[in-house]
Amino acid sequence: MRSNRIAHVLIRGRVQGVGFRAWIQHQAQLHGLKGWVRNRHDGSVEAVFSGPGEMVEVMLKACHQGPAGSLVQLVEPVEGADHELGGASGFEVRRTA
Repeated sequence: MRSNRIAHVLIRGRVQGVGFRAWIQHQAQLHGLKGWVRNRHDGSVEAVFSGPGEMVEVMLKACHQGPAGSLVQLVEPVEGADHELGGASGFEVRRTA
């Protein structure tokens, strides 16, 4: 039986202006995850991933690399809660917070 997991993550480094949100969305969809991603005013990227625990873990590891042109310095994951999905039925890119 697969157990679901929700992870809330902040990604810091050169992660804005390099296609990071679109890359995250594509990777999350490939892994069958729900959730969202957005830029933050402090220059970081924030995301919530929800789905099978092993797929969430794969996605968290992928965040350490990011797309070409990015330079990830820090990935800060914390366990998330259902309310953090904010009604996302798939994986979406949200407005900057």
